[in-house]
Amino acid sequence: MLKRKTMNVKALICFLFCFSAMVSFAQDGKDAWESTRIPELVLAFTKTEGWRHKSIEKGVKTLRELGRENGFIVLQTETAADFNPENLKNYKLVVFLNTTGNVLNTQEQAAFKNYIAGGGAFLGIHAATDTEFDWPWYNKLVGAYFNGHPNDPNVRKATLTVTDATHPATAHLPKSWERTDEWYNFKSIDPNIKVLVTLDEGSYEGGTNGNYHPIAWYHENLGGRAFYTGGGHTIESYDEPLFRTHLLKAMLWCFKRDSE
Repeated sequence: MLKRKTMNVKALICFLFCFSAMVSFAQDGKDAWESTRIPELVLAFTKTEGWRHKSIEKGVKTLRELGRENGFIVLQTETAADFNPENLKNYKLVVFLNTTGNVLNTQEQAAFKNYIAGGGAFLGIHAATDTEFDWPWYNKLVGAYFNGHPNDPNVRKATLTVTDATHPATAHLPKSWERTDEWYNFKSIDPNIKVLVTLDEGSYEGGTNGNYHPIAWYHENLGGRAFYTGGGHTIESYDEPLFRTHLLKAMLWCFKRDSE
C-alpha cells in the first residue's frame, strides 16, 4: 500500500514537459517542439477503509500503461490530504480506483467538490460506488451506491447490453458484451445519469435491480465530467482488450479528447 506526502506536482510537470519536448525535438526537429503538449496528469486515488481489492495494484499499473501509450501521466495516492485546492488544480482527472468506505474528511470533501465544480473530472471504477455513503453530493457524482453482489461465487459470467454506442467509451463494444466480473447491485441511482451499458439479469443469478440495471454511465451535472464503470473487480479484467479500451476512452472523454 502506497503512503506518501503531497508531491511537488508543478516541478514534476515542468520536468516531464521539458524532457518530452527535448526528446521530440531530437527525433523530429523544430516542428515537434512546437506540437508537443503538456501531458494531462491523473490522480489515481486508491485509499480503502473497507474491503481492499487485490486488483488495485494491477489497476494502477494498467492506467499507467494506458497513460504512457496515450500522452497522460498517472500518479497514485492513498493520502487523503492530497485532496486540497493547491494540489487538485494540477490534475485533469481524479480516478477513484476501488476505493471503499469513508475516505475523505470534511475539509477534503470541500476541496474535491470545488475541484469538480470548477471543471475537474472524475472516473469511478468498480468499488467507487462502495465509498462515501454519508455524503449526498458524492452520490450524485458517482451516480449510485453499492447494494450487494452475488455470492458463492461472487465472480461470474454475465451479458452486458450496450444501450448507447455513440459515446467514445462504448463505440468499440459489441451490442451484447459477455464478460466475467463481480456484478454490483445498486441503490440510490441518480435519475440524471446517462446510462451507456446495462446488465442482463437473465444471464446470471444474483441481480436485484431488475430490468433497469445500469453498469456504466456518465454525466456532467456538477460542473465537470464524471464517468463510472462497474467492471474492474478482478485482476484479469485489466488484461481484457475491450475493457482496457473502455477505460482508456472514458479517460480521454474526461480529458475532453473525445475524438481520439
